[in-house]
Amino acid sequence: MTLAAQSSAVPSFRTRPSRSPWVAWGCAGLIAAALVLIPAVSPRADAHDVAVLRVLDKITARVSILNAPLHQVMQFGTLEIVARACDKRPPEETPESAAFLEIWEIRPGKPVKSVFTGWMFASTPGLSALEHPIYDLWVLDCVSKSDSAADSASGGNEP
Repeated sequence: MTLAAQSSAVPSFRTRPSRSPWVAWGCAGLIAAALVLIPAVSPRADAHDVAVLRVLDKITARVSILNAPLHQVMQFGTLEIVARACDKRPPEETPESAAFLEIWEIRPGKPVKSVFTGWMFASTPGLSALEHPIYDLWVLDCVSKSDSAADSASGGNEP
């Protein structure tokens, strides 16, 4: 076989027959059907309305539990605490609650001082702890407003 005969026996990419538009529509239809039939994946964490915080006054040894609704200012001693977000993993996953907190210290005659801004995790309080000479604060849980109201009514917000 000559070189010319060999080259004509090998199909060229340029001479590939064009595909029918029905093939393209068929692929698009299969993709659309798959997107509709595949269930939506649930988010990794559920957002809640209330951050449950434990606060320790190191001077008086007073321990309190605060139910901090999102975006509302909570006062503890000279601290003002605002929870901006509170997420909790679903029950089928490893337990974890995390809250995004903003904490300021307000002392009479002194300017307002930001002492903490960031995420706190219930499982690792030392990872992102409030570093303060008088107060310790950490996240216990994230709950819904209805759960928080039921807990308060049963007297369950004190240790």
